[in-house]
Amino acid sequence: MRNIQIIDGARNATFSLFQATDAEFAAIFPGDQDMALIEDVVARLGESEAGIILSRIWERPILKRDARGIYGTLFYDWIDRRDVLPVTRREVDWDELSINAAQRRLFQAER
Repeated sequence: MRNIQIIDGARNATFSLFQATDAEFAAIFPGDQDMALIEDVVARLGESEAGIILSRIWERPILKRDARGIYGTLFYDWIDRRDVLPVTRREVDWDELSINAAQRRLFQAER
């Protein structure tokens, strides 16, 4: 199972974690992506398929203290901030002005 953090644009967002199977994760985060906008997921998979996958994931919340890693971030209500995210949808590809020096060193090693 892979843990996904949900980042919601709502003021009352909880930034909760949910578990996905490897197949579910791959459907949401194709290739080496580890970030996705829900609108892109729905456009790629279709509303029905995305709904099926996400309804299963919503049944598998996990407490942050019990999580052994966060493998992906799924953004809701971020369509107007899409240009802030790296085009590659990989965390290691953030613009270097958006991250601190330690993150730049870490991400450079991962590219």
